[in-house]
Amino acid sequence: MAAKELLEVSKPRIVVLLVITAVTSMYAASKLIGPDLDPMGLLHIIIAGGLASAGSSALNHYYDRDIDPLMKRTISRPIPSGKIKAPTVLAYGLAVSVASVVYAYFTLNWVSTFFIGLGIFFYVIIYTAWLKRKNSSNIVIGGFAGSAASMAGWTAATGFVPPMGIDLLGFLVGFLVFVWTPSHFWCLAMKIRDDYAEARVPMLPVLIGMQKTSKYILANTAILLPYSLALYAFGLGLVYVAIAAASGGLMLVYHYKLTKNPTSDFAWKAYKVTAPYLTIIFVAVALDAAFHFRI
Repeated sequence: MAAKELLEVSKPRIVVLLVITAVTSMYAASKLIGPDLDPMGLLHIIIAGGLASAGSSALNHYYDRDIDPLMKRTISRPIPSGKIKAPTVLAYGLAVSVASVVYAYFTLNWVSTFFIGLGIFFYVIIYTAWLKRKNSSNIVIGGFAGSAASMAGWTAATGFVPPMGIDLLGFLVGFLVFVWTPSHFWCLAMKIRDDYAEARVPMLPVLIGMQKTSKYILANTAILLPYSLALYAFGLGLVYVAIAAASGGLMLVYHYKLTKNPTSDFAWKAYKVTAPYLTIIFVAVALDAAFHFRI
C-alpha cells in the first residue's frame, strides 16, 4: 500500500492545524465552562478530529483529480502524478471519514460527533463538490468546516448546551475560523491566480482582479480584528486580548500594504503572516483559560 501517498492526500499540515484548534478549544472550555478536562477525552478528540480531517482531505483530492493536473501547485499531487490510483484515494477517504464519526460517537458525546460530521460535510460537499467551481463565495462559506473542528473540541468538554447544543462563547470562538478564512485563502489565491484561471475555478482574484481582491482582504481583516477583541465581552480575558490584538494588528498592517502592492509576490508575504494566525489565536485562547484574568 502506498502509505506515503495516502499520508500526502491526508494533508497532514491541515490535520495538525485542525487538531490544535480542537484540542485548545476543549482545554479552554474545560477551564472556563467546565467540567474538568478528561485526559481520555482529549485523546479521543485528537483521534476523531485527525481522522475527520484526513478523510475529508483525501476526498477533496479525489474530487479535484480532473483540475489538479491543470495547476502548477497541484500537478505533482499523488493522483495526477500517477503515484496512486483515484479509486484507492476514494476508498481511503470514505473509510477514514466514516471511521472518524463512528469513533467519535462511541468515545465522545453526540454534540461533538455532530460537529465532526458537519465539518466533513461542509468541506467535502458544500465547499469541494458544490461551491468551489461555481461561486466566488466558495471559500467564505466553506470556511465553516474549520469552525466545526473548534466546536467539536469545545463541546467535547461541555456536552450539550441548550438550545444550540453549544454555549455562546464556544460558538463565537469557533466562528473565528470562519471569519479568518477569507483573509487567509484569498492571499493564497492571489499568489496562484493564474493556476485558478487555467483551471476555471472562480476564486476572487480571477473574477475581480488583484487590486479589488486586496481590498476585500483588508476589509475582511478589518472585521476579524474587532471581532476577535470583542470576545473579551463574552468571557475571554486579557491574555487572549493582548495576543489577539498583536497578531490581528500585524495582519491588518500587511493587508493594508497589500492594497498598495497587489502583486503575487507580496500576496505570498501576506499569506505567510496570515497563515500562523489561527494557531496563535487558539493557543491564546488556551493560555487565557490557564492564566485567566479580567479587569
